[in-house]
Amino acid sequence: MKIISYNVNGLRAAQQKGFAHWLEQQQADIVCLQEIKTRPDQLDVTPFEALGYHLYWFPAQKPGYSGVAIFSRPKPLHVAWGCGIDKYDQEGRVLRADYPGLSVMSVYMPSGSSGEERQAFKMQWLEDFGHYIAGLRQELPNLIISGDYNICHKAIDIHDPIRNKNSSGFLPEEREWFESFVCSGFIDTFRYFNQDPHHYSWWSYRAGARSKNKGWRIDYNLASLPLQDRLKSATILPDALHSDHCPVVVELL
Repeated sequence: MKIISYNVNGLRAAQQKGFAHWLEQQQADIVCLQEIKTRPDQLDVTPFEALGYHLYWFPAQKPGYSGVAIFSRPKPLHVAWGCGIDKYDQEGRVLRADYPGLSVMSVYMPSGSSGEERQAFKMQWLEDFGHYIAGLRQELPNLIISGDYNICHKAIDIHDPIRNKNSSGFLPEEREWFESFVCSGFIDTFRYFNQDPHHYSWWSYRAGARSKNKGWRIDYNLASLPLQDRLKSATILPDALHSDHCPVVVELL
């Protein structure tokens, strides 16, 4: 099973850059999208349906903002929209599909870069999300949480850890949360297979950051520990140019 997670930074914009054609080439079984910024009635979904995907959407209530989706070739046994906390569900941040022996979640974690208020919102989200997942894993132990976490875990995951030490997304308290979350029973699937530096999943549009590979690794496929023996490979696809992010991939046996 091949799972792709991709913050498309606007699905309609990604479509105009050839996203559907790219997706056809990937032959993914499950595609988790973040920051779709659209509702399904605002774009032509037939190219995705033609590829054999069942489409599940959880847009934000605010138009043109946030939102997640899951495109799945196997039909899920169950789909859960949201995490049951209204202030997060209004922003369309969590969508989960359950399959036999596996659950896959598309999550778009808040950014705190716009100011203190949103940073506080982000920190509260992290606490609440951690509790939510701890409870969910009692019911669904085989869980992959795919998405944009808006956090670089370690210094290796950011191009300039010194200058960014006080930047949202690389703050000590955010990184501590991520470390604690992983240690609670998850595998960073990319780092499970690859310990090399200079692998990123997001680049600023400013100052030619992407061409210079001055990026951040903030998109992950985290797999719960019971799935360890099923992990086959994990990769990052920086040549996909539909967004300021790029896709991250995990394959399971």
